[in-house]
Amino acid sequence: MRIVSTNVYVGPNIFAHFPVIRHVLDLGELEHWPTARLGEDFVEPLLAALPGLHEHGCSYREAGGFVRRMREDEGTWLGHVMEHVAIELQNVAGLDVTYGRTRSIDDQPGHYNMVFQYKDDRVGREASRLALNLIHFLLPADLQPSDAPPESWDFDQERDDFIRYAQRRALGPSTASLVAAAEKRDIPWLRLNDYSLIQFGHGRYQKRIQATCTGNTSNIAVELASDKEETNGILRDLGLPVPQQALVRTENRARRAAEQIGFPVVVKPLNANHGRGVSIDLNSTDEVAVAFGKAQEHSRSVLIESFIQGLDHRLLVVNGNLVAAAKRMPGHVVGDGQHTVEELVNIINEDPRRGVGHEKVLTRLEFDHQADRLLAQKGYARDSVPPAGEIVFLRSTANLSTGGTAIDVTDSVHPDIRDMAIRTVNAIGLDVGGVDFLTTDISRSYRETGGAICEVNAGPGFRMHVAPSEGTPRDVAGPVVEGLFPGDSPSRIPIAAITGTNGKTTTSRMLAHILKLSGHTVGLTSTDGVYIDGKLSVQGDMTGPISAQMVLRDPAVDAAVMESARGGLLRGGLGYSECNVAACLNVSADHLGIRGINTLEQLAEIKRVPIEIAKDAAVLNADDPLCLKMADYTDASKLCYVTLNASHPLVKQHIKAGAQAFVLEQGMNGHMITIYDGDQHIPLLWTHLIPATVEGKAMHNVQNAMVAAALAYNMDINLDNIRQGLRTFDTTFYQAPGRTNIYDEHAFKVILDYAHNPAAVKAICNLVDQFEIKGRRLVVLAAPGDRRDEDIEQIATLAAPHFDHFICRRDDNLRGRDRDEVPLMLKRALLAAGVGEDRIEMVPDEQEANQHALSIAAPDDLVLILGDNIQRTWKQIIYFDSGDEDQLTQPSNVVRPELPEDLGFDLNDDIEVIQDERGVRLAREAGD
Repeated sequence: MRIVSTNVYVGPNIFAHFPVIRHVLDLGELEHWPTARLGEDFVEPLLAALPGLHEHGCSYREAGGFVRRMREDEGTWLGHVMEHVAIELQNVAGLDVTYGRTRSIDDQPGHYNMVFQYKDDRVGREASRLALNLIHFLLPADLQPSDAPPESWDFDQERDDFIRYAQRRALGPSTASLVAAAEKRDIPWLRLNDYSLIQFGHGRYQKRIQATCTGNTSNIAVELASDKEETNGILRDLGLPVPQQALVRTENRARRAAEQIGFPVVVKPLNANHGRGVSIDLNSTDEVAVAFGKAQEHSRSVLIESFIQGLDHRLLVVNGNLVAAAKRMPGHVVGDGQHTVEELVNIINEDPRRGVGHEKVLTRLEFDHQADRLLAQKGYARDSVPPAGEIVFLRSTANLSTGGTAIDVTDSVHPDIRDMAIRTVNAIGLDVGGVDFLTTDISRSYRETGGAICEVNAGPGFRMHVAPSEGTPRDVAGPVVEGLFPGDSPSRIPIAAITGTNGKTTTSRMLAHILKLSGHTVGLTSTDGVYIDGKLSVQGDMTGPISAQMVLRDPAVDAAVMESARGGLLRGGLGYSECNVAACLNVSADHLGIRGINTLEQLAEIKRVPIEIAKDAAVLNADDPLCLKMADYTDASKLCYVTLNASHPLVKQHIKAGAQAFVLEQGMNGHMITIYDGDQHIPLLWTHLIPATVEGKAMHNVQNAMVAAALAYNMDINLDNIRQGLRTFDTTFYQAPGRTNIYDEHAFKVILDYAHNPAAVKAICNLVDQFEIKGRRLVVLAAPGDRRDEDIEQIATLAAPHFDHFICRRDDNLRGRDRDEVPLMLKRALLAAGVGEDRIEMVPDEQEANQHALSIAAPDDLVLILGDNIQRTWKQIIYFDSGDEDQLTQPSNVVRPELPEDLGFDLNDDIEVIQDERGVRLAREAGD
């Protein structure tokens, strides 16, 4: 069994509305070896390796269902087994995933789509790698592939390594609690790096956190909190309880400072954290000297301060409120009179809640210099056996990261201590701060019992509060998120998703233009690139999830228009979990036979994904049956139909029911776009007033304009702004490159269009028919090489009745075809459609074909160029035969060739030899 290909879907996709990984698996010989045939020699070791598989419900939707499937008469196939193993491995690593689906691929025997949910893409892929190795390892020797693990392979070790890897990739407890609090409040989030940098919200509404430091956390406050001497001085000056303190940089000065302050003392680094290098309850200068050396491993400057009797308490203050308090116990063991200290440590570390560092709610205890020193103070060693009930401390500080435990005492905090903690954090200037306070009794005033603030923490850990060792867990993350998004503060920008076979880019640009005129800073993804506020940010086909997240991460953007193409949906899904409005323009033959999409119904299923996740409105082309069917799959608050047929029976019923529709109606002066919404009947705009429709002639752009208007209307854009947006959007090259770009500066008319499938070619041919042309109609005809033979032939067949002369070419990218294969196919289809051979030319190169068409065009002709390299083609058009010789030296891709005196051929006889840029025109002039 092997993985043929992999897709990592980062958002809603054809399989699920959440992130999944899809592998195409080739079972090879194992197609004939389901689990029933492999028998218990395979099933039992698999269940022994991963006992949690017993809980998988599978299609039976109850515990034990998957095991039942494996043991049924027919059994189940190994692709399905791999799916469940990949899911279970992630669960073993602490990731809560459940969804999986494995289905055979109809036209590829032995091949399967294996899909499973993930939380982290790299962990998910590692889970599937380990799952495949485990299955191969458990197979009989004669069925194992050459790359199967060796006999010495240790699955338990591999599993543990995988768990550690997953835990390293996971968000820490504090960050995870903040993410959970955001999700609870329906605030979207994006992970910005491999660590704890998180973006909450989209676009201009975004806020960032790193661990528990927020975008509102002052850098000055963080610096102050990190400088223990400065903190001590500021708090002391405000009359807050702090220990006596001295800053030293040498051992001798440390000894003298300790004597001046008076024993016992504490020695700690100036700017370390997590209790690193801290030694407490030191009672001699020799102990201070040793502790000074340990502290200097973490900081050049060291603090000597008076030792305060009492237990360590962490007081957490968020936005001026005490939200939690925990009594912290340093890492310790409790004697039982039987086990040594080292054995007791091992027993404690078996607690599944304990891990390394911050990976779990508790941290493993470890032996080091500090543990040995504390044992020695009691006259113990690692092999000592403490009496039953005796507490033996292995740490002098109570940090959870060094093995400490925490007991929630929030409800016991005395009001004086509560006020003291709030004043302390406010004095440093933190929005989120942790106060480490030593006291013998947190329920009594420090004025009565004494005590002191030993530290103020920026970015305090939440682990001890959300998962205390004892006591009530506290929602400390909620107040932080509420501080970032107070009250009804928005966190999401409006998102419009636009899909379909043809018209997506034009409609997306129209909508972005309307939104910009309405005052929005728009992020637009399209087949041309990513645009921010109308400016190109990244060029190329940017219709996938990565480009969508570029827009959502941009802090200037307050509205997003996402063109969603088939390729991006197939490769990676959507880059957002939901959108406000979505539209499907049409579903027609394009890219069929590629990546497993062979029918229009399958294509419609992909195009349906944005419709399924629309929240406010789904806009559907009622004139397309496949779009109409999508109405059954949306949960949007409103369903809006768009139709060019005012008599559409279903739309009439829809309107009668009080629902929303945009209808093209015939009026006295032409066609009017009309809105029906509830009891409202609103004339919007005459189509001939929309420049993109070429005075109402381009019906495909009439429909695109109606969809753009419908989306804007459901994004609460007022009608005047919608009208103005449509009136001022045209199909010039600069607003919509390659979309019905008309050039009238020559003696003949030129139209450049990116039409590259039958439906698009039909639409542009219908537009050509609308023009009153005195001369001929010429077309540069092409089709992408990766389209089906029948699609390429249909393009030529559709074009055949509309033109007087045809020039057949290929794209620069052959996409698997031979160099002249596409032009020849087009020519054969034209001949079959009744076009005379004398009206057909083959000029395979795109530049040469375009140049030839322009050179043979006469006054009053019309030339339609179906372009591929749009920018290059447009330059050819506008610079062709300008009549201004100075233009020939202007920067462009048009270069005047050097003509030697002795050309070596007759210009009149061999005019077609020179077809580079303007060579043909120059040759004609020289020939004249």
